[in-house]
Amino acid sequence: MNYKEDDVLYMFTDGFTDQFGGPKGKKYSIKQLRESLMNVHKLKMSEQKTQLGNSLDNWRNSLEQLDDVLIMGIKF
Repeated sequence: MNYKEDDVLYMFTDGFTDQFGGPKGKKYSIKQLRESLMNVHKLKMSEQKTQLGNSLDNWRNSLEQLDDVLIMGIKF
């Protein structure tokens, strides 16, 4: 694969999408994760980490974390 400067490759476990929360207590969907990644992909990697962490914390609200959460991003 040929990557261009500023392309980002993300790898992640299902832990992020398996977290319950939101107004209806549902799982954080893969669609929602994809949208979140699209919203942060142009930020510095440290800022992406902060934004994604805040997004998950806001989603879970007071619900306990159920699974491990791993998102790894590589910026070219």
